[in-house]
Amino acid sequence: MGAVLKAVSGKAYGAVAWVRNAVVVIFALSSSVFAEPVTIVALGDSLTAGYGLENQADGLVPQLQAWLRARGADVVVQNAGVSGDTSAGGLARVDWALGPDVDALIVTLGGNDMLRGLDPAGTRASLEGILRKAAEKKLPVLLVGMQAPGNFGPDYKATFDAMYPELAAKYGALLAGSFFDGLVAAGATAGDPASFAPFMQADGIHPNPEGVKLIVEGLGPKVLDLVAQVSG
Repeated sequence: MGAVLKAVSGKAYGAVAWVRNAVVVIFALSSSVFAEPVTIVALGDSLTAGYGLENQADGLVPQLQAWLRARGADVVVQNAGVSGDTSAGGLARVDWALGPDVDALIVTLGGNDMLRGLDPAGTRASLEGILRKAAEKKLPVLLVGMQAPGNFGPDYKATFDAMYPELAAKYGALLAGSFFDGLVAAGATAGDPASFAPFMQADGIHPNPEGVKLIVEGLGPKVLDLVAQVSG
């Protein structure tokens, strides 16, 4: 009788162990199958929105998302670019853009401020407001720099250009030195509009599809670093 009970209890233990192992496997599979992708909001102006492109798939956000996914990053990049927007406009709508499912933020603003010759102090205050709101939500941020031309004078340029690295350092944000770094890497030269022409639309301000591709290649590694901050 003891031998029988021993055999039965052994089978029961084996059944329990099998069920336990099966549950572990199911949970492991569930966590991988149902894991949420990293959601990144790209807050910007027409450069982010994809202004002037016939095919919206050629825009910054679709090309960036495809570039990241091709490198194994499970991401969704949301387009929060509004053509003509200033940094103040971005600050006014950042609360709406940063929904509960957002994991990280890319900020590409200030270009229209600079084109209009707005006081860099105001631009800085707006960008800082955006970074502060992201910090309140504990969201990692990639701040994309812009550089002013020299036609507003050396003081304006120095003040405008410096605020991006200064704000990134203050708020612990990742920094991309310039939105157009990818074009410079491809041979464009700052201060030489003709060298940018092959990568730009007819207005000389907005990139064409090839220009967007190169910009994405320049920004992409920084965005991977942003994704790593979320995943880590």
